[in-house]
Amino acid sequence: MGYVDGYLVPVPDGNKDAYRAMAAKASEVFRDHGATRVVEAWGDDVPDGKVTDYHRAAHRQDGETVVFSWVEWPDKDTRMAGWDKVMKDERMQHDPNDQTFDGKRMIYGGFAPIVEA
Repeated sequence: MGYVDGYLVPVPDGNKDAYRAMAAKASEVFRDHGATRVVEAWGDDVPDGKVTDYHRAAHRQDGETVVFSWVEWPDKDTRMAGWDKVMKDERMQHDPNDQTFDGKRMIYGGFAPIVEA
């Protein structure tokens, strides 16, 4: 059933095009290093919850949209080796002046699928 990295990140609405360009570049790097699929989804119908929700989880501020994304891998071993290569890939070297989104508010983790339909 593979392995999945998932993440949420709040992105300023005015940075949607810049985020899309950055995500397209990153998705190529992930696929070059073993990922089988990368999905970046701009929040479109994200309701406020009574106890918690995507907005609160990502500490979204006014003028931001939560992006929900995932990277699919064939298995955890490929993911672990792939992440090491991704982080060393020169295309992923962070520009300290890039303010596309606040990485400190990114929520991420690795997940082992238990149902796939």
